[in-house]
Amino acid sequence: MDVYEDPVTWTAEPVRPRWQLALRFAGSVVWFPVVCVLWVAVAAVLLVVGMFAEVITAFSSTLERRFIEAAGGTVLRVGRLASWCVSWPELRHEGDADYYKARVDKAVAKWTARASAPVEPRKPRPPVECAIPMRKYRGVGGWYVAEVALAQGWELRPTDVGKEVRLWWSAASRAD
Repeated sequence: MDVYEDPVTWTAEPVRPRWQLALRFAGSVVWFPVVCVLWVAVAAVLLVVGMFAEVITAFSSTLERRFIEAAGGTVLRVGRLASWCVSWPELRHEGDADYYKARVDKAVAKWTARASAPVEPRKPRPPVECAIPMRKYRGVGGWYVAEVALAQGWELRPTDVGKEVRLWWSAASRAD
């Protein structure tokens, strides 16, 4: 297995203090609905602007490409406003390694089932790449994700383990 970063960084994240999680959860209950409403409002404004820009983009492919990039970036930035939020399961299971192992097992099994599904005619091909976000493996570390994924036929891709573990389905390189 190729390790793309220092293996020390692949360990579990330290357990956060309970009071800090409780404060973040309380803030999340108030802030997350605001972010959701803001996200919908920004998406609606971009949709309306996009309808008017459609007339101009008929003549300029550069404007169309830039508008799509700007719209995508704006929607992602609004979504990142809630990145500090804490969910109820995170609050309840902080420090519970068995809970996080079960989450990783379930996530990798889901992606394995998708990737190993047979190719159906006139349907998109099964995904060959995936990313397991840190929220899934926080209590066990990226190394556990790598072990589970390698056992199911995945390969590691260059990864920033502080954000996600990227995987590639190795069976996709074989001829159909």
